[in-house]
Amino acid sequence: MSTAPTTKPAAKRPIPTPNAYCDTQAFWDAAKEKKLLLQYCTETKQYQHYPRPVSMYTGKAKLEWREASGKGTIYALSITRVPMPGFEDRGPYPVVTVDLEEGCRMIGLLLNCKFEDAKIGMPVRVLWEKLSEEFNYPSFELDR
Repeated sequence: MSTAPTTKPAAKRPIPTPNAYCDTQAFWDAAKEKKLLLQYCTETKQYQHYPRPVSMYTGKAKLEWREASGKGTIYALSITRVPMPGFEDRGPYPVVTVDLEEGCRMIGLLLNCKFEDAKIGMPVRVLWEKLSEEFNYPSFELDR
């Protein structure tokens, strides 16, 4: 007599595809080393995320990649009850919008925390999930 497994098999997460249009290869190369890079507008001295081919402030291509602290505070949080493909084994799971110390926002999973323990305004830090030998993906955890 065989019994069914008691746990769900791990879902296969989608692997990012670096985008030549926005030149995201630098972002993913740094992520492989567990470093968070953000685009920086050299004219306005402001960071932006998500990567774009031009500055969201000036419309010019005067951007450079700079390493970020990976720290911030929770701006918004939500619980995802219907998982995306590759997240079926995680549902329900918390997703946060984070105000990074550098002045821009980033969305990611909130890990190592019960949803009810997370509150808007709490400090978080980036946490890297290994998707493959080539890709680490940024998520967040509470910075206690």
